[in-house]
Amino acid sequence: MTKQSIPPLIDYFKDIKDPRIERNKAYPLVEVIVITLLAIMAFAEGWEDIEKYGKAKEPWLRKFLPLQHGIPKHDVYRRVFVRLNSEAIEQSFMAWVRAIKRDIEREVIAIDGKTVRGSFNTREDHKAIHLVSAWATENRLVFAQVKTGEKSNEITAIPTLLEMIALKGCIVTIDAMGCQYKIADQIVGAQADYLFSLKENQETLYDDVKTCFEDVDDTHPEADVSTHTTFDVDHGRLERRFHGITGDVSWLVERHPAWNSIKSIGFIDARREIGDKVSFQRRYYVSSLPPDPVLFATTARAHWGIENSLHYVLDVVYREDGARIKSGNAPENWAYFRKIALTVARADEESKDSIKSRVKQMAWSDEYFERLLFHTSFASEALLSEASSS
Repeated sequence: MTKQSIPPLIDYFKDIKDPRIERNKAYPLVEVIVITLLAIMAFAEGWEDIEKYGKAKEPWLRKFLPLQHGIPKHDVYRRVFVRLNSEAIEQSFMAWVRAIKRDIEREVIAIDGKTVRGSFNTREDHKAIHLVSAWATENRLVFAQVKTGEKSNEITAIPTLLEMIALKGCIVTIDAMGCQYKIADQIVGAQADYLFSLKENQETLYDDVKTCFEDVDDTHPEADVSTHTTFDVDHGRLERRFHGITGDVSWLVERHPAWNSIKSIGFIDARREIGDKVSFQRRYYVSSLPPDPVLFATTARAHWGIENSLHYVLDVVYREDGARIKSGNAPENWAYFRKIALTVARADEESKDSIKSRVKQMAWSDEYFERLLFHTSFASEALLSEASSS
């Protein structure tokens, strides 16, 4: 059979510098990367899994790859990915994301961190890696990712992450850890807007906003506070969210001049019923957005997409928290590949199956997997043309 081109997304990874010395290059780097990525897409959780996947799928893989020396042993994958430059993987990942993303007006970019719990390495005295990601809620893509030493370093990682993204026209949402006026200024300076969750880490600012809304709720509205109410019903859970927002912030900026980018402040009262149990929580926010209660509600809700649609799925489907990839650059490189795998699984817009079911189909059906790799929105026209003419 005449070989097709390598699956189009791999074109973005084929020029990465090989970290191996010459005598250890029996297996071309692009083959090692391709097999690893495809294996991770199909549930591989370790180096031995990748070798087993390669052997099981060798006839199919030969449609795309020469494999002159056959399928690499598991130690080959380990040695390569421990040393493979994570910045090079990051640049390739971001180039791929830029090629497939859609231009969406007022895209909400949610920023949050996640610790890959199983990546700690006692022998090398390495703590578990903590990754801060920028999640585009409409594109359902990770736009960028930065590794930090620990969760407390998110404040220093977020400005670096923001510099990696074209922010103009977007709305950036960040939880209380990133609620810093310098980060707010950076976002506004990039011609974007922000919505920050506010907690006691900004003590006086928090107290002032809390006091402002102390006597306001759905039974005691105020003229200068615009409101909006939403309801969610799901699997026996009823959640009612009452949103209040005001643009009367001149007094607040006067008290906190470093926060001169604030244009509105708001709160959300969330009342949740699950069976006989009822819980209530109030959250406060500061924003550069105008005091539009509907926009406030949709933006605040969109932020939770990074937890529900990214972090939760990475743990449930790809078992990221249970991963035991620990050495060198391998944990960060695998994290990028898991995010690519999730994007590919989501590319089947015709399927009503869960992400987990789609990943199983990718593992079981070469035809289904090939259709996703070649005939989805992230397969470039030029490469598709090359593949079809081979």
